[in-house]
Amino acid sequence: MAKQQWVLDPSHSELGFKIRHLMITNVSGKFNDFTVDAETEGEDFMTAKVKVAIDVDSINTGSADRDKHLRSPEFFDVNAYRNITFVATRYESVDGDGSYELYGDLTIRDVTKNIKLDIEFGGVVKDPWGNTKAGFTINGKINRKDFGLTWNAATETGGVMVGDEVKINGEVQLIKK
Repeated sequence: MAKQQWVLDPSHSELGFKIRHLMITNVSGKFNDFTVDAETEGEDFMTAKVKVAIDVDSINTGSADRDKHLRSPEFFDVNAYRNITFVATRYESVDGDGSYELYGDLTIRDVTKNIKLDIEFGGVVKDPWGNTKAGFTINGKINRKDFGLTWNAATETGGVMVGDEVKINGEVQLIKK
């Protein structure tokens, strides 16, 4: 079967996260600029070689001051570590109805860890303009401290400002090249 190249449709894709703040609510954010490149055998995404690159400077939590702090050396240090990357290493079908576990190497601040993401494959369709597209919903969790993101501050009640667990969520559409 022929190899097929796929690229991100940025107009129909988003990559976000949530983290506990003051241990009482979640703060959400997203990365405005990221790329996904995939190569499959035909349209079989279980064979996919997937690479994701996220421009850390594009972080957006809806607060300019918080975003500036997240770009600083206390968190992502965008001057030293411009990108977050993910490279898929294997896939497992969960239930045969389009739910998968995707394993891959996530690199943040030059620290690489193998993580698991839950993937819901939405299918492959042709849009009204003749483009073939594939859609995916992504969910997962990481511990930020595993990647050297250790900044925190204590509260007067003995809690902390920022939780350790980061929930990852995304909607991704790929376009067949």
